Amino acid sequence: MNALHEFLLRTGDNCLILGHRVSEWCGHAPVLEEDIALANTALDLLGQTKLWLTYAAEVEGKGRSADDLAFLRDAWDFRNVLLTEVPNGDFGRTMMRQYLFDQYHLLMLQGLAQSSDETVRGIAAKAVKEVAYHVDRSRDTVVGLGDGTDESHRRMQEALDYLWPYVGEMFASDTVDAEMAEGGISPDPASLRDAWDAAVADTMAEATLALPDSRFHHKGGRDGRMHTEHLGHMLTQMQWLQRAYPGATW
Repeated sequence: MNALHEFLLRTGDNCLILGHRVSEWCGHAPVLEEDIALANTALDLLGQTKLWLTYAAEVEGKGRSADDLAFLRDAWDFRNVLLTEVPNGDFGRTMMRQYLFDQYHLLMLQGLAQSSDETVRGIAAKAVKEVAYHVDRSRDTVVGLGDGTDESHRRMQEALDYLWPYVGEMFASDTVDAEMAEGGISPDPASLRDAWDAAVADTMAEATLALPDSRFHHKGGRDGRMHTEHLGHMLTQMQWLQRAYPGATW
């Protein structure tokens, strides 16, 4: 196993799967401003996907492209965290998921912007600007809905409770992470947990939401051992055109 290739797949797949999930709101958001904002967030994530998977394909050295990696892999070949693939649910759950991931994503990109790998460093330097905006927006929405009406507060607490068992996987380090950290390419995800906890605790306090006290987390997405049933259903939509008309261009 090439650890750099595995790391790049994990980073790119997180952006790809979450970007697709967010894009599902296009034309369906509660107000026009949110519809446009969510579409732009999805575009940012898909743009980052292109950069990460292009580099992953280059490191792999098998002549595949970023498009091949996105559209011609099966569910068990994906390396995204499970948090990114769970269904959107209502608008509140979508924005809660977005914030929980955004806060992690920003911390990771800030570390990657100091990477010993020039290409990783360059991609991160571009992406971190976009994700800093994502955090501001998703955080403000979580606070506004959490500290809003009784109904919005109830829904945001339910969203937090539902999503919490998925957040721990973002920080579950393994041998790939150890090799990346040893080479100065990426920070160890586990090293980001304290800063993430502090930021999230501050946000939830302002949103008047109670943080769950459990540290249990689902796992399996980052190494492809186990995804939720939802990923396969999502891929049938995302990959349909390329698989129905192999190699089609326009």
